[in-house]
Amino acid sequence: MKTYDTKQLRNVCLVGHGGAGKTSLAETFLFNSGAINRIGKVSEGNTVSDYLPEEVKHKVSISMSLTPFEWQGVKVNVLDSPGYLDFLGEVKSGLRVVESGVLVLCGIAGLEVQSEITWNIMEEQKLPKIIVINKLDRKNANFQKVVDQLKDAYPEARLVPLHLPMGQESSFKGLIDILENKAYDYDADGSGKCSVKEVPVEYREETDFLREQLAEAVAEADDEVLMKYLEGEGLNEADLQTALKEALRQNLIIPVLCSSANKNIGISKIMDFLVKFAPPPEAIQDKAALVFKTLTDPYVGKMSFLRVYGGKFTAESLVYNSSRESDEKIGQPFYLRGKIQEPVGSVLPGDIAVIAKLQEVKSGDTLCSKDHPIELEGIDFPVPALSVAIQAKTKGDEDKLSSALTRLLEEDPTIRISKNTETKELILTGLGEMQLEILQEKLTRKFGVDVTLKVPRVPYRETIRKAVKVEGKHKKQTGGHGQYGHVWINIEPSEGSDFEFAESIFGGSVPKQYIPAVEKGIREAMAEGTMVGYPVTDIKVTLCDGSYHAVDSSEMAFKLAAIMAFRKGVELAKPTLLEPVVEIEVRVPEVFMGDVIADLNGKRGKVLGMDASQKNPSIRAHVPQAEMMRYAIDLRSLTQGKGSFTMDFLRYEEVPSKISETLVSQLKLANNR
Repeated sequence: MKTYDTKQLRNVCLVGHGGAGKTSLAETFLFNSGAINRIGKVSEGNTVSDYLPEEVKHKVSISMSLTPFEWQGVKVNVLDSPGYLDFLGEVKSGLRVVESGVLVLCGIAGLEVQSEITWNIMEEQKLPKIIVINKLDRKNANFQKVVDQLKDAYPEARLVPLHLPMGQESSFKGLIDILENKAYDYDADGSGKCSVKEVPVEYREETDFLREQLAEAVAEADDEVLMKYLEGEGLNEADLQTALKEALRQNLIIPVLCSSANKNIGISKIMDFLVKFAPPPEAIQDKAALVFKTLTDPYVGKMSFLRVYGGKFTAESLVYNSSRESDEKIGQPFYLRGKIQEPVGSVLPGDIAVIAKLQEVKSGDTLCSKDHPIELEGIDFPVPALSVAIQAKTKGDEDKLSSALTRLLEEDPTIRISKNTETKELILTGLGEMQLEILQEKLTRKFGVDVTLKVPRVPYRETIRKAVKVEGKHKKQTGGHGQYGHVWINIEPSEGSDFEFAESIFGGSVPKQYIPAVEKGIREAMAEGTMVGYPVTDIKVTLCDGSYHAVDSSEMAFKLAAIMAFRKGVELAKPTLLEPVVEIEVRVPEVFMGDVIADLNGKRGKVLGMDASQKNPSIRAHVPQAEMMRYAIDLRSLTQGKGSFTMDFLRYEEVPSKISETLVSQLKLANNR
């Protein structure tokens, strides 16, 4: 593949709901451009985009892939993004480095959840949108129905159909190009070849209407064209092309195209459109590139995908990572098409390439010249919310698991790894069940580590409800010195303080040098309560009396006496279970608020208030953490994937008595397994 100047480049990201046909569209682009000689199918696991073993197995895209094609003297860098919420980080990465997003919609299902989410992301970024309504050869497909659905959902959007399908469902055979005022009749063999004809009589009235709509929509983007339009002059094709290109660049309109990737109908016209009208990149003055994706290859090693914004990136040159203030040496850059690599001497502004074995670089980092450092805007990755406890199946794999997870973190910035010091569990947090399942498979395939995933344990705690005075005596006679430690302690509840220790010893019944040992023993005993074995909290202990032996007493003896007294006292002081309570803020479209509030109430939550002043209203509530361990899944189900939430630890509260007895039995059973 030759090196293209900035003006001869186009960068687009295919986005939309899973199953809309993004990967099939990318595959047919490659076939029509001559990059491949046969069209692969997602169902057969042989497409250029979906080449990872997990993608082949599950028959879905899980990783954004790069599939550039050359057409009419222009290189189009196509980023094929996944269509499931679990991989939204890949979508955000792709949209960050392109000049336009191609929203692919299914001609049957129309506007689905992931499509709405990606629409909103593109709106936030003010990114020009191009809509492709695909699968129009399928039963129940309806182009106009999907267009009307879009107009209802986004009344402010200026949707401009540039294609009019000829035929419907199995009779879909071609399209009318509104701009050219020509009909394209495609061969039925899937070759993508077509004949150009005059617009059939039955479509002329609608074509004229859409052409007038097009002229009105694009005219304001160009002053000369606007004057001609206002003065009643007819706009020719050249006028419309000039205005259309500018209108899309300014994000004034949203063109709507049609296709069947399965039958290769309309695909060549979409390729024509991208080359002629999709906004080209613009070079900045400073040398800079953004790393937007990281992938680990078993043969190549770490691969960093980068989009060059300014300057030239050449092999064997030094660059500066301004995000981490470190130097990096660039090896051989290469273009990537799926998994096929093609070395290139240099990467020019506007282009996308891959560099292997960069040391400190992570997704979102800026590479630039050290003499003129610059830091580009990074990538706003979604925050993960679904946590599982992860454990190696065999003890010998524990060290391997740690290093493998570190490698996976480099590939996927939407996962988090943490250690819960209270439950002693390693916690893996991601965006959803499918993502975590795929990570589990990758650990086995890439690193040879078999793991189990389970719901994390809730870090309960124990406390007491009444004050008691108890004795602890440790006395042991052996061949040499004996052991003797004797204490009396008061134990009482102490709200607002995890632990408070005091002493009221008179007359030296416990010598001062042994008092720290008593406190140390109590602190050790607090680590494991008597009900289920959780840490004890909210307690005050006062050492009030005791006795010692001049020869046999020691720090260890008093520590053991304190442990005995504390455990006895907790059992007598009406122990009870405490549960962590979290403060949660849920953001959902207003239509789902009632369902979300009812669900929170059903989870023993206390709804504190609502804020409906924003686009997505928010709900604040306090909820026991035990009820929230799978909330990411519950909320997605309740809101069709349109809800989000943040959650922070608030405090510990006593478990209600009706729940406590059953819960304690369950926890004891689980701990004994």
